[in-house]
Amino acid sequence: MNNTDLAEALAADHALTKADARKYVDAVFTAIAEAAAKGDEIALNGFGKFKVKDSPAREGRNPATGAAMQIAASKKLTFAPAKAVKDKLNG
Repeated sequence: MNNTDLAEALAADHALTKADARKYVDAVFTAIAEAAAKGDEIALNGFGKFKVKDSPAREGRNPATGAAMQIAASKKLTFAPAKAVKDKLNG
């Protein structure tokens, strides 16, 4: 499922135009991305939590040459599903 599929499902379920539904879908994902960029945790009841995790700098190896190299620190967005979603996935 992609953004368009999600917008079409939203439009069909709530008697919206596809264009309006697409605006709502895009707005939700924009709000999630902006909150994550600030370092906030995004908790969606019944769905799960998005959290920003820091990955520290570390030393790695170039797989082609085997030479040691420094991997820069970064931030990652992780998702932890709610129990209801886990239960639905596992039958």
